[in-house]
Amino acid sequence: MSYSLKHIIRKPKVPTDNPSMLLMLHGYGSNEQDLFSFAHELPDELLIISARAPLSLAFGGYAWYTIHFESGDDKFSDIPEALNAKDVLVRFIDELQETYHFEPSKSFLMGFSQGTILSYAVALSFPKKIQNIIALSGYVNNELITAPTDTTPYKNLDFFCSHGSIDPVIPVEWARKTPAYLQDKNITHVYDEYPVGHGVAPQNFLELQNWIQKRI
Repeated sequence: MSYSLKHIIRKPKVPTDNPSMLLMLHGYGSNEQDLFSFAHELPDELLIISARAPLSLAFGGYAWYTIHFESGDDKFSDIPEALNAKDVLVRFIDELQETYHFEPSKSFLMGFSQGTILSYAVALSFPKKIQNIIALSGYVNNELITAPTDTTPYKNLDFFCSHGSIDPVIPVEWARKTPAYLQDKNITHVYDEYPVGHGVAPQNFLELQNWIQKRI
């Protein structure tokens, strides 16, 4: 089968007909190997897939959409490219569903930074696709979200959100808006901060491991 995105896979160590899947979305300037480095420390039952973003950058890096670093907050992200990336991701998830028949209620979408922004966008626009979201060092961008007419499936969403309290790349103030946003929609979530920059603290990783294990 031809897929919309290049990706790498760690198959479950215990094969099953309807696996729990974890789809990883890396950040700006990285690649599919980045978050995949966590794979050996995640539960054996998981089918782990790490996708490569479509836009090629220098030195082996990739991006989901262009970031205009010289622009203000309102023009920081290339919205048309980001919306296209969201569409590609939704198509990719459908392709994975056709191949692996994963169970959405026991599967996970893990993003870091730009990958987190898109994870929020996919989950809040298409809440039936994957229902457990791990949002690391990112924020909700309302411009990327098209809320479904029927938001009843929001009750099945579950978010693990974390951010570094001294993040110099994505200000923690942006992430701190997330709990109120999700609470307003009655979406189950946890939000925690850790004394690190733009990265994942050891305690952060330990807590997300436990969070995943309880939902498989």
